[in-house]
Amino acid sequence: MPYPVFDEVIHEPHRLQICAYLVPVPGRDFGEVRNELGLSDSALSKHLKALTGKGYTRLERGAREGRQVTTIVLTAAGRDALCGHVAELQRMARIVGADRRTGLRTR
Repeated sequence: MPYPVFDEVIHEPHRLQICAYLVPVPGRDFGEVRNELGLSDSALSKHLKALTGKGYTRLERGAREGRQVTTIVLTAAGRDALCGHVAELQRMARIVGADRRTGLRTR
C-alpha cells in the first residue's frame, strides 16, 4: 500500500483523470486521451507538461501507418504518486466519515 500523500500536481481534476485513464495500459495515443476527456489539444498539452515535468508521464513519439503518433505513458513514479494521492483521499474520506458518524463538528 502506498504511503498516503496529497499531490497538488495530480489533484487537478483533469490531471487526475489523465493518470487514472493511463493506469490499465502501457500507453495511450494523445488523440484517444484528448477525446476521452473532452479536452482540446492545447489543454491536454498543458496538463501533460505539468505531469511530465514531475516525471509522472512520458511522451513517446513515433510513426504509425505513415503518420506521426504521440503516445502518453504513465511512469512508475506517476503510478506511485497517483496511488499515494488516492490513498490520501481515502484517508481523508475516512476522517470525514468518522466525523459524520459521531456527530462531532470541529470549527
